Amino acid sequence: MLKIEITGKVNHYRGQFVLRNQQLVFIFDAVNKIIRYTALLLFFLPQTAKAQFETSRDSVVQLYGVIMTADSLVGIPAVSVTVKGQNRGTISNAQGVFSIVVLKGDQVEFTHVTYKSKTVSIPRTLEGNQYSVVQLMVVDTVYLPATIIKPRPSPEQFARDFVNMKVPDDDYEIARKNTSAAKRRILMRTVPGDGGEATRIQFNKIANKAVYNGQTPPQNIFNPAAWADFIQAWKRGDFKNKN
Repeated sequence: MLKIEITGKVNHYRGQFVLRNQQLVFIFDAVNKIIRYTALLLFFLPQTAKAQFETSRDSVVQLYGVIMTADSLVGIPAVSVTVKGQNRGTISNAQGVFSIVVLKGDQVEFTHVTYKSKTVSIPRTLEGNQYSVVQLMVVDTVYLPATIIKPRPSPEQFARDFVNMKVPDDDYEIARKNTSAAKRRILMRTVPGDGGEATRIQFNKIANKAVYNGQTPPQNIFNPAAWADFIQAWKRGDFKNKN
């Protein structure tokens, strides 16, 4: 074995020539250091990842329980159970029972159109991965002003008031614009088609393709009716730049 040590003045890397099996190999000490450091990193990285995974898994909590009225202890259905600051949530079933996955420290909000909202905080020092609650909700009473409906004294007075009732001119104008031909054409061009219309158009294309299968379809350039439609569309301004 022949060993020759070479010290570079520029990069200060130290290497050696080794003669093994009739081959001259130049080995750098820096390469050996990189290999050792990489081996140590690959050894400690799985341990760190495993510790982080265990910490994240320990913070996951299965929150479950039942939501009931505070006065009669009856289950409330369709209560929204959401985690504040996140797009996650669920609703209670017909008996008021719910279940959702949260994290320790999260704030869970219970909302319903008929009851006052409630907020529950998941303890950060919770031991285990399950947390159950029995949430009571109070009815949110809203008082509206009273509306008194009185009939007309007689059918004759009702007919007279109905005929003489003044309708604002803007209502007439709105009705006229909504039923005009120009408004309908604009709606036809701008309103997207529904599923039934899209299906009908697709079926029409398939039917036309099947009718003219194996032959050349007719050209509308020689169709007088198509030319009439084109001229009418040109007069209406259908081909003008909408921008």
